[in-house]
Formats: sequence, C-alpha cells, structure tokens
Amino acid sequence: MSRIHCPRCLRPQTHCLCPLIPSLDSRTRVLLLQHPSEVNHALNTARLAALGLKNAELIVGEVFEDLPALLNQPGYQARLLFPADDAQPLQAYTANEEPLLLVVPDGTWRKARKLLHLNPLLAALPRVALVDGGVSRYRLRKAPGPGALSTVEAIVQALQVLEAPVSFEPLLKPFEALIEGQIAAMGEETFLRNHGPK
Repeated sequence: MSRIHCPRCLRPQTHCLCPLIPSLDSRTRVLLLQHPSEVNHALNTARLAALGLKNAELIVGEVFEDLPALLNQPGYQARLLFPADDAQPLQAYTANEEPLLLVVPDGTWRKARKLLHLNPLLAALPRVALVDGGVSRYRLRKAPGPGALSTVEAIVQALQVLEAPVSFEPLLKPFEALIEGQIAAMGEETFLRNHGPK
C-alpha cells in the first residue's frame, strides 16, 4: 500500500511541509531548470524554493525547447547561477536598475553540467557566483567541496545578496524540517555513523 503524498510539496501526507513553506516576494525572478532525475528525490530542494517564492518557476527536463522565451523575459536580465572562472560575484548586481532573472540548474554537479551541454543557450549566459565560504546545512549529502550548497540554500544566499536587507531565511525552514525528518527516520545512530564528524 503506497503512502498518500501531498500534491503540492510531494511529501508523504504525514510529513507534509506546506505549513512551513513561506510565500515570499522578490524583485529577482528565479527560473529553476531541474534535471528529471531530481524530481522524485526525497530532498527535492528546488521544489521547495519554487513553492516558497512567488516570482519563481520550476521546469523539469533535459532539453528546454522554449528556452529563448524563458530567458528573454521583459524587464529582466538573465544570469546563470553556476561556477565559472569568469563568473561575476552577485554583489556586482546589487545596484542594478534591472532585476535579474536568476537561472538555476538543479541536479548533481554532473547532471547540471549535462543540462548546460544540452542547452547551448544556457551555457552561453553570463554567469554569476556566490561568495566563497558558504557552509551547507545539508548534513545528509557529502558536498563535493567547500561552498557546495543545496539548490534552495544557493538561492537563499543569492537573494540575500541581491535584495539585502530583505531576509529569505524563511525559505530554509521546510528544508531544515526535511533534513530533521530524514535524520529521525534513519535514527541518530545511523546518521552519526554515516554523516557525523569523522
């Protein structure tokens, strides 16, 4: 017998996160391009971000046919949130007249690179990067390196820079509840054995 899932947050009804998901306004428009392999992932943080931000859209796929229309939204300038040697720090955009359309690929690093490879328009966008040194609260997945954040954390960090002093911390509430839930489900002992301090 399969568990009943909430149609909005896709979590099992008993662990529905909707009451914790905020509804935040932002000048910045966030476009999340999610690799299909992430959709049924227990920690689908891109979905949490899309649900918590009024000015956000989540599209699932590998090749995005309507990318030109998605990227050319009147009144916004599109930037790709993805590391690169020539990526601009987001601080460079804080005094901007025109708000950003922040394009965020969602998937493992390998899958995210694949999205860029399959969508040359995406790869051609000017890139922006977060300040180094962000520490992930994602205690369940081994980060590939320092500053590697989950999708929702990266978006929160980006918006905190672009729209200071507005706080986007409430977006992390459902994310933290999700992690607590996963830890509780696996049991403290298993969690410490697999994810605790070495």
